[in-house]
Amino acid sequence: MSADLEPSVDGRTARRDRNREAVLDAAIELFAEGELTPSATQVAERSGVSLRSVYRYYEDLEELMRASIARAASRNAHLFEVEGLGEGPLDERIERIVAQRRALYAAIGGMGRAAVVRARTSVLVRDQVERQMARLRDQAAAMFAPELDALPTKERRELADALAIALGLEAMEQLHVAIGRTDAQAAAVQRRLLRSLLDA
Repeated sequence: MSADLEPSVDGRTARRDRNREAVLDAAIELFAEGELTPSATQVAERSGVSLRSVYRYYEDLEELMRASIARAASRNAHLFEVEGLGEGPLDERIERIVAQRRALYAAIGGMGRAAVVRARTSVLVRDQVERQMARLRDQAAAMFAPELDALPTKERRELADALAIALGLEAMEQLHVAIGRTDAQAAAVQRRLLRSLLDA
């Protein structure tokens, strides 16, 4: 008897898992479209899952937000990596890291904006955001370690801060949204900023 029930149980489990993922994907899509604080109703409508089920899968919007950030981060984990940190001529390193940040911004810009908004009121989301920002900052420092290591401590710290700002996703956001630059134009500005900081 239990063997006969097993396929049905597995089917329900698979359907539940698909619905949970559909809810997360719907939230991520809404974030990407600029809806930084979507309601459970909006998520339910977008996902095709009932509102009751949304709350069955996720206790509240805070839990849904955390799960969405984790899913987006996992899905785009490869975009956080840059090959050859600190290796090669300066212009090549600049090109590699700017290309990586452009791809990362294109993939998680909407989620990043939503996470920053939620971080103001959620300690757990703020911790996630801060960890990612620290990771990107460390990455920039590793990419330009040859230039940073040649400086005294105070100047090294100041240059590392300047590089973090120039390469931050917030900089891309400013260029795209506030100033209205295209992706190629924004990348050109970032390259110019990095060269002005590192050629001195």
